Amino acid sequence: MFSLLPWQWTDSIYDLTGKSLYRAGIHLLLADLDNTLIPYSRSEPDEALRRWLADLNANGVTLFLLSNSRKAVRAPHFAQALGIDYLCHAGKPKTGGYRAAMERCGVAPEHCAMVGDQIFTDTLGANRAGIRSILVKPISLSGNPGRYLRYWTELPMRALARKRQWKGAS
Repeated sequence: MFSLLPWQWTDSIYDLTGKSLYRAGIHLLLADLDNTLIPYSRSEPDEALRRWLADLNANGVTLFLLSNSRKAVRAPHFAQALGIDYLCHAGKPKTGGYRAAMERCGVAPEHCAMVGDQIFTDTLGANRAGIRSILVKPISLSGNPGRYLRYWTELPMRALARKRQWKGAS
C-alpha cells in the first residue's frame, strides 16, 4: 500500500513503552538509527536508551535496528553495543529489508511496527511492507542543510500525522 501517513505519531521513542506496544499487538519494533534512536553526532547508546530497551524486552517487545546507513561500522557497532540484531543498507522504502527483519525474528507483519523520523523512507517503507509505522520528531536537524530541505518537503504529511498522536494501544 502506498501511503505517506503513519499509523501513529509521537515526539520521541521514549513515549513508546513496552507495555503500550505489546498491548497494541507489537512484538517486534524495527527502528531507524540516525535522528530516531540517536543524533547523527553520537555513536554510542546512552543510559536512557538502554533503560528504554530493557523496558521493551521486559514487556515482550524485541528491538531491531533497520538502517539505510552506508557507513560500514556505524550501525553494526551501535547494534552490538546495545545487544540487538540489525540490518544495514536496508534499502528503505523498498520492502525487502522489512521482510528480512521480520523473517529473521520470526514475526508476522501484524505484530511488527517501524519507528523512524523520515516519512519518505521509514513510514512509506513500513506501510508498503504491511506493518504499522510510527513517526517520531527528528532528534536534531543541525549540521546538514539537506536535512532541512528533506524535512521541509515532509511538513504537510507531518501536520496530518500529528492528529494520530500515540496514546498507547489504540
